[in-house]
Amino acid sequence: MEYLPFTRPTLDEETIQGVADVLRSGWLASGPQVKALEEALSAYLDGRPIRALTSATAGLEVALQLCGIGPGDEVITPAMSFAATANVILRVGARPVFVDVDLETRNLDLKGAEAAISPKTRAIMPVHFAGLPMDMEALYDFADEYGLRVIEDAAHAIGSAWQGRRIGSFGDIVSFSFHPNKNMTTIEGGALSVTDPQEAKKIELLRFHGISRDAEGNMDVTVAGGKFNLADVAARVGLGQLKHLDAFNARRRELAARYFDRLETDPPCLLPARGAGHSWHMFAPLLPLDRLKITRRQFIEAMHERGIGVGIHYPAMHLFTAYRALGYGEGDFPNAERIGRETVTLPLFPAMSFDDVDRVCAAAGEILKAAKQ
Repeated sequence: MEYLPFTRPTLDEETIQGVADVLRSGWLASGPQVKALEEALSAYLDGRPIRALTSATAGLEVALQLCGIGPGDEVITPAMSFAATANVILRVGARPVFVDVDLETRNLDLKGAEAAISPKTRAIMPVHFAGLPMDMEALYDFADEYGLRVIEDAAHAIGSAWQGRRIGSFGDIVSFSFHPNKNMTTIEGGALSVTDPQEAKKIELLRFHGISRDAEGNMDVTVAGGKFNLADVAARVGLGQLKHLDAFNARRRELAARYFDRLETDPPCLLPARGAGHSWHMFAPLLPLDRLKITRRQFIEAMHERGIGVGIHYPAMHLFTAYRALGYGEGDFPNAERIGRETVTLPLFPAMSFDDVDRVCAAAGEILKAAKQ
């Protein structure tokens, strides 16, 4: 039986041919395709200024620089996310202040965020986990109350919506990921959505060495920018993907609904939260490990033996060595720690069939039943 990975990008022949055309054009670095992608993303997000970068990680780091965040500052962020979310805060010299998440939505707990406020707090960096948007009204009311910039880590959330409005079409600064495992890809890449056109101009400096030119073409460097500009080849892939994004996400929603209908295990898994506007980047239940005779690793290996790939998204960030060094440890954020121990990511990508979902559910049910204590 064909191996079923937990994710796989879908590329059409038109996009592949478009990449070949870019290669033949001789213009491989940032150029007309990047501009076209930025314009297409802007149109998709109700006209917001968009700037493409090499990754969502680069986007988050540039966003922090854009906000003037550095040594001595604190940024509130959830303890449950990919390591990049917190790493970028350290990279600009600030301190990540972790808070716990809701057990089912995996999204940041604003009550915990309120308790984490200090005179050094400059920003809040929430994550729309797996594509499920946070309560945006509550988030921005909170930010307004405490005078904080909001940097949304929307790496999972391209095409997600809050009350009918797409994530990234409103708000402060929003960072998207176009990694191959995301809902659309540019191979590697990302983008920032901002409100202020002047901030968009500053992103251009920060993503390419701080270089600006006058009317005669003379170069100046006004800020120590990095090297985060997207290549035209990558942008051409993104243009092809964006045409299909809504269809991709619609299929993801159908597949997720099938999981909810068919994933019945004994003992039961804790399923992720459902919600309007969810784009279903991932489907990640929690295993009932306290009622099993096997470990998570053994479950993953048993699924692999049946030709099914399973991921782990994610370990709790505050337990990594770099963050233990800041004083964090076990017991600080119980929900994030439980998610980190028990989570598994089941296959979910647009090319899957309902039969694939049924196969995954049957295998998981068989393994868990046999391992029941």
